[in-house]
Amino acid sequence: MTTFQRARSEEQREIRRRVILDTAAAMLEEATVSEVSLNELSRRVGLAKSNVLRYFESREAVLLELLDQAWKQWTAYLPDRLAEGIDAEASAEERAEQFAAVVTGSLAERRMLCDLLSAQAGVLEHNVSPGVAARYKRSAIANVDDLVALTRLHLPELKERAPELAASAIMVIGAVWTHARPSRAMLVAYEADPSLAALRMDFADSLQQVLATLTAGALARAGS
Repeated sequence: MTTFQRARSEEQREIRRRVILDTAAAMLEEATVSEVSLNELSRRVGLAKSNVLRYFESREAVLLELLDQAWKQWTAYLPDRLAEGIDAEASAEERAEQFAAVVTGSLAERRMLCDLLSAQAGVLEHNVSPGVAARYKRSAIANVDDLVALTRLHLPELKERAPELAASAIMVIGAVWTHARPSRAMLVAYEADPSLAALRMDFADSLQQVLATLTAGALARAGS
């Protein structure tokens, strides 16, 4: 735990913000979004909860900023991976499968991003002011636009369907992540009766299949 003196300059305030964000990120490496509390975050940072709220208006505001940062890091990582994993000479259908595989693989080690995306609409966009909500949403739109540009680069056949595919992909990532992480009670039920696990999802396998299906569908609609 770090103990701070009162921040008296903009540089010191920025250091406090950075420590709060880094501490929240570290907590998400060992816990889910729902398990990260403002009380525990304050304790680990070494500030009273009221002081943490001077830098971020709520727990959700902290996590929205973390989501934006993790999202930007992911889209900065994707261009090289897509260039390596997609054969420009392949058919559109083959490139669609390759696109789904690369995107899925790029998310396999990004647990925090997936967890935050899964909580975005239902949790993180609540308990924030209109100003914070608008700032986050502007950044999210820019992040989707970056994904759209990459999609158009490797699948130009999508034409005007590229934005639709990119937005759907982001929603699907969060949804599949949620369904691929059953509760403790559900895991116990599966162990007691394996037949109950018939619809259980593996994150990577399920996401790749869904993304491939979405991409194939978008290609078909673009060509119709």
